[in-house]
Amino acid sequence: MTDETCWGIYREAEFSPHRVRDDAEILRATARELEARGFPVALKTPKEVAEAPEDGVPRSVFMMCQDPALLARIRRWEEGGTVVVNSPAAVLRTHRIPMLEGLMRRGIAFPESRVVETARPDLDGAYPCWVKRGDFHRTEDADVSYAADREAAGRVLFWMAGRGIGRAVLQRHVPGDLIKLYGVAPAAGGRSAAWFTWFYHREQELKSYRFDEGELARMAAGAADALGLEVFGGDAIAAADGRLVIIDVNGWPSFALFREIAAARIAAHLAARFRREAAGPG
Repeated sequence: MTDETCWGIYREAEFSPHRVRDDAEILRATARELEARGFPVALKTPKEVAEAPEDGVPRSVFMMCQDPALLARIRRWEEGGTVVVNSPAAVLRTHRIPMLEGLMRRGIAFPESRVVETARPDLDGAYPCWVKRGDFHRTEDADVSYAADREAAGRVLFWMAGRGIGRAVLQRHVPGDLIKLYGVAPAAGGRSAAWFTWFYHREQELKSYRFDEGELARMAAGAADALGLEVFGGDAIAAADGRLVIIDVNGWPSFALFREIAAARIAAHLAARFRREAAGPG
């Protein structure tokens, strides 16, 4: 039996460091916008979804959850016909190492990066760098750490190994202005998005280097398309010479500074997607 109600699924608290409230608010705001477009919505915690009976699978899902076991369950729903945004496969591609591999295949500019084993790391390479856990995005502050030299990198990797994190990424530090970016629904081929915005990260000594905003939008949409994301966020660096590099891409961020407009844009995308899928081919 199919549940005609759209399910919105919250992000797990462990995958939402310092952003639990903001993440919950964008999901709730999107639900209100979707209901205003005629869709019944039920918001679910990851625990409620994990414990839900196998019958009564929802026809459509919009989700922020990231736990691999829960994603596997939702992927089975997807294979049975449930429309899911972002898809479980896309969410898994945002994990650090698959993300880098996806961006590399698409030719998206990102800093020089190496994957290392945390217990037996090869510390040769360029410094300073950022040491980033190789599986999930940041679950606590030290999961992404600046290392001025190989000794500092070694200390972070030792700490990660002790936490059971098997692999990490050493990513070369690129000096410049840190940019946060948000977007919805990259078009086919990733050359544009239905909605895109950016802003400078607050906690930095801003240099205001000049760069091509159109190129930033194209890079962001291309990166999202490479990973299969429909609702996305990320980070980029604008260097002194105008060069842009993507340093992170994630699925469904908090959109905290743009919650109202983001919720409306996301809901419009979801409504169109759910109606199109319900109509079937042709």
